[in-house]
Amino acid sequence: MLLDSLIAVFGIILIGYTLKRSLIREEADWRGFERISYYVLVPAIVIHSLSNAKLSDVPTIPVTGALLFATLILTAGLLAFRSMMVNQLKIDNPAFTSVFQGAVRWNAFIALAIAGSLYGSEGLTLTSIGIGVLIPVLSVLTVYVMQRYGSGKSSGLLRGLATNPFVVSTLLGLALNLSGLKLPNSASMLIDILGKGTLAAGLLLVGAGLRFSDLQRPSMALLLASGLRLVVLPLVGGVLGLLFGLTGTSLAVVVICLGVPTASASYIIARQMGGDPPLMAAILTAQIVLAAATLPALLWLFSGL
Repeated sequence: MLLDSLIAVFGIILIGYTLKRSLIREEADWRGFERISYYVLVPAIVIHSLSNAKLSDVPTIPVTGALLFATLILTAGLLAFRSMMVNQLKIDNPAFTSVFQGAVRWNAFIALAIAGSLYGSEGLTLTSIGIGVLIPVLSVLTVYVMQRYGSGKSSGLLRGLATNPFVVSTLLGLALNLSGLKLPNSASMLIDILGKGTLAAGLLLVGAGLRFSDLQRPSMALLLASGLRLVVLPLVGGVLGLLFGLTGTSLAVVVICLGVPTASASYIIARQMGGDPPLMAAILTAQIVLAAATLPALLWLFSGL
């Protein structure tokens, strides 16, 4: 079941890669598709999952605690050892921002697809909770690091968070759930239909963004970002999850959220805020390839504990 689901997920990513280089080559077409997914499809699945979830039946606090503490521990470690990276590993400040993004940010498209495929509505609910918790925190941390160590500037952080469709859809889904209000059947069906297109759309976009030519630039920064993201962070989160009493699906979702590749938007941020875009692109591609091996191993490891 695990292997079959992961093969299906990475198979759709491969289809996206093939489409970008054969049938749909125009970058503008994919940008429009990306905007639809970002502003419509993902919010739809988040709203549908959270508004209909029985939150009392899932370990919301332990899951959010494991996700947050693991992310903050890695963030603190990266900032503490930045000088060593600069002096000994020759990772300059722009490259450090790409290492940071590559290590702490996550691809919610892939996480939703894997969690939903493996664990159904419970997996989608827990991943949606993770989206609501991690997206605002990671947005603040990323802007801080980019402003301090990149060469670009960013303003309107609070406005950006307030209009982020992931954050808004999480708050709306939780508000509907906690208020006890029910959407009309037609509205609920509309959101459900939109949400069903989310997982495939997101994975196709991930595949379209792959650029294997970027891997011709291997470096210590790429290896460091990939190792921290795909191995260290999910191991830390998984251990914290065990300490917080998580088992089964909830523990697996923590590992998935922390073990998927970094966010595709990291490249855009690196380009706009003075990071290292070529390195960021290489990190994105390398992590997607490597995650096909690391994620099954991590899930197998924690399923046996």
